[in-house]
Amino acid sequence: MPDDFVKSPSYLSVSPEVIQSTPALQPKKNTVLVSHGRPPWYAEDGQRIADAFVIGVAGGSASGKTHVARQIVRRLGSIPTVIILSQDSFYKYHNEEELKLAHANMLDFDHPDAIDMPMFASCLSDLKACKQSNIPVYSFAEHQRLEETKYLYGATIIIAEGIMALVDPALRALYDLKVFVQCDSDLMLARRIKRDVKERGRDVGGILDQYLRYVKPSYDTFVRPSASHADIIVPGSNNDVAIDLICTHIRQQLQERSNKFRQKIAIPHKYLSSRSGASTPDPRPEDLELDITLLPQTRQVQGIYSILRDRTTSRQDFVFFTDRLSTLLVEHALQHLPYAPKTVITPIGMDAHGKKLDAHHICGVAILRSGGALERGFRRVINDVPVGSLLIQSDSTSGEALLLHSMLPTYVRQRHLAKDTYVFLLDAQIGTAAAAFMAIRVLLDHGVKEDHIIFVTFLVARTGGVSVLKGAFPSVKIVCGAIDNEMQEGWLEGYKGEGNTEGKGRKVWVMKPGMGQIGDRYYL
Repeated sequence: MPDDFVKSPSYLSVSPEVIQSTPALQPKKNTVLVSHGRPPWYAEDGQRIADAFVIGVAGGSASGKTHVARQIVRRLGSIPTVIILSQDSFYKYHNEEELKLAHANMLDFDHPDAIDMPMFASCLSDLKACKQSNIPVYSFAEHQRLEETKYLYGATIIIAEGIMALVDPALRALYDLKVFVQCDSDLMLARRIKRDVKERGRDVGGILDQYLRYVKPSYDTFVRPSASHADIIVPGSNNDVAIDLICTHIRQQLQERSNKFRQKIAIPHKYLSSRSGASTPDPRPEDLELDITLLPQTRQVQGIYSILRDRTTSRQDFVFFTDRLSTLLVEHALQHLPYAPKTVITPIGMDAHGKKLDAHHICGVAILRSGGALERGFRRVINDVPVGSLLIQSDSTSGEALLLHSMLPTYVRQRHLAKDTYVFLLDAQIGTAAAAFMAIRVLLDHGVKEDHIIFVTFLVARTGGVSVLKGAFPSVKIVCGAIDNEMQEGWLEGYKGEGNTEGKGRKVWVMKPGMGQIGDRYYL
């Protein structure tokens, strides 16, 4: 995989019964689990209305904290993305003298000062606020924090576990639920010996010396007293009842935080009241003004759309003319990039005054899968820039957007780069605008500026969600090739959705006349 990309570990393909561990250099406690994707965490105004649900799990060394965290994940069943974040990742960087002590088992890793608490709280705060975070990677074999970091984004539930998880007030302030795992001291010692010998290559003598010198005093002084801050005490073994109670509470909290608004934005003049609160008749499509950039409607463009709309067009022709149209659209969208004056010397020695691109970083992000149909045209126009992707699909029962997969360029992943990056967001059409809402919100969460987002699309539904989208994100530039006037409501067969007890299916919205399923026509 190129260095410009990373597949967000928040979207590894694993089932609820499987926990995917991180590489061997990292603590195996850091895990990411996905079940069915992340639902909207924002309202129709585009603003965040729900944080991730954060659980702090503390307890003595080898008390079973990680086991409890994983049991919570398994018991929850069908859930959005979950991150188990280990305190062990946040051990401080050690100098040469400290490294010698560490390899001789003479460095106290069980004191609160051994943990970079401000960094732990900062990373956890970002994840809770639905932003991306780049957490440090710590090697137990080398007793050192490594140069690399681990990119995390997209969790609905975060479980932060560690012996000091309830000690620091800044961390406690971030938790929605505080759990302490209480376990017999002899059992904890036996588990620690077994784990350190097997996973960390330690000898029994060194383990016992470290336990008596540092671990036991730290537990008595710092860890055990922190149990007073816990909302619930969980036994270190035979804890099925306690875990069931925790899972019931989490489900209730997630239900209260759920947000469903796709129906409101799909046909806004029917579902969103006016500012005065008075009902208004349905406006005529031609009376709706859209703040978007429309590709000049030349005869060539009209001819291309006639070919693409025709159901009898062969796949070969469809792909060819789709690539032509995407090239024209991206070329037209370049006007929204900044340019600076530039003077060059011509072959005959004369000055020629022109322009040069004045953007620090440029990248593309395709909303899969129909957005991929614009990627070839994008690469033809803007060469040698990374192109990432987002997989956003509709929930099979509610129809709400779900974020299933993220593969973003380095320019977006790193917040200090994202603020100076222009992103071309590629999707085939804006109908209900549910996917567009989520994609823009993801970019904003990463630190991309709103006026640095250029949304390029083939079709926009005038009476669809684009007006709500522009109201929520007025500085986002939308460049499209054509505007269809009509969005029609219907039922998708095969599903029993809300408000549909007869089993007609869930409600869908279709753009008319449209171009059909663009992704299917392009790729199949």
